Amino acid sequence: MAKQPHLLVEEGDVNDIALIPGDPGRVDRIAKQCENVEEVAQNREYKVVNAEYEGVPLTISSTGIGCPSAAIAIEELARVGVETFIRVGTIGALQADIEIGDMIVATGAAKEEGTSKRYESEVYPAVPDYEVLTSLVESAEANDEDVHVGPIVSDDAFYNESDEYVEDWNAAGLLAIEMEAATVFSLARRRGLRAGAICTVDGNLVAGTQKGADSDEELPEKAKNNVERAISITLDAVADLA
Repeated sequence: MAKQPHLLVEEGDVNDIALIPGDPGRVDRIAKQCENVEEVAQNREYKVVNAEYEGVPLTISSTGIGCPSAAIAIEELARVGVETFIRVGTIGALQADIEIGDMIVATGAAKEEGTSKRYESEVYPAVPDYEVLTSLVESAEANDEDVHVGPIVSDDAFYNESDEYVEDWNAAGLLAIEMEAATVFSLARRRGLRAGAICTVDGNLVAGTQKGADSDEELPEKAKNNVERAISITLDAVADLA
């Protein structure tokens, strides 16, 4: 098989388990908590690195922003051997009691995006693998984190999340909003693969503290610190899943 056209990887380049942050810079932050780090490829928004954590080989690959970009990463990584995908990222809270820096493990993702709908009907559920979900929750609890577990929403239009949308999502009991999980979950399920997601809260849309609302920095300081904790939780889950 030739190299995949976007990630520039081929069979033998990657491991069974992949951590998939959106941000290429977060690939390096994850790698700093690992050993035997080796860069495999870098192209466009995709940076692919192999590493080990507690003796478990894993791949770390960025997906870029949004479901179309994430779908390309899932498709190409799956074609060359990845069997488990764990999204580790940031998310905006939709419930008043969820604070910046809290952890959220998704039990499902509403499809307010278009990519998964090109693969299947929007009535089909976008849900994580139970083993991955359970490992993330147990790992968070073992790290003494207050973790919120429940449904989230994946949305395409970051700058069009109006008050009406937020009120509707809040009333539906959705915990938070991000831009990739629905497609990650749907594609993994369709391919017979495993997927899950843990994200740290970088703002609260109900409270009006969403990303960019009150700072020139992309992430508030508390969320920056908790990204590292989310990474640690995810790596401990990887060791459990291997």
